[in-house]
Amino acid sequence: MRIETTPIDGVAIVRIEPHTDERGFFARSFDKAAFAEAGLDTELVQANISYNRRAGTLRGMHYQLPVAPEAKLVRCTRGALLDQIVDVRPDSPTYLQHVSVELTADNHVALYVPPMFAHGFITLVDDTEATYNVSAPYTPGVERGLRHDDPDLGLSWPVPVAVISDKDASWPLLAENGGKAPS
Repeated sequence: MRIETTPIDGVAIVRIEPHTDERGFFARSFDKAAFAEAGLDTELVQANISYNRRAGTLRGMHYQLPVAPEAKLVRCTRGALLDQIVDVRPDSPTYLQHVSVELTADNHVALYVPPMFAHGFITLVDDTEATYNVSAPYTPGVERGLRHDDPDLGLSWPVPVAVISDKDASWPLLAENGGKAPS
């Protein structure tokens, strides 16, 4: 397993190092000591699966406030998706900057999302499944979000949005909140 840093502090791309033979391969996808050495949260308390029937399904951009902030380790286990995260840490030098990573069942890449990053993805093919290991349970009262199409974020989605929840489509624009992420 290789943990690669990104230009935004705390965000990491996790690549497996498969050991192959005639059966296929075996690889580590999480190692508490390696994550701790890289400065990543090692407390994973919940595992979630997101199955998406149609290409163009958009989920996000979600985050939880500091009462129950979530770090996430996201991996695509079937199909393909583009995962995007936005830094919403108020005092961060990279505030409102984003990282985009294509996660597929074939590339086996995972994205480590630190607490206080809005997270979302769009599916690139039908029947896409993602897993999330998270450091805090979902806490509806402290969930917030950003609009996937907010012009102030400059996010680019490679396929048109075909399916989105009413909640995700109605997060406020940054301009409606004084240019800041909702808190």
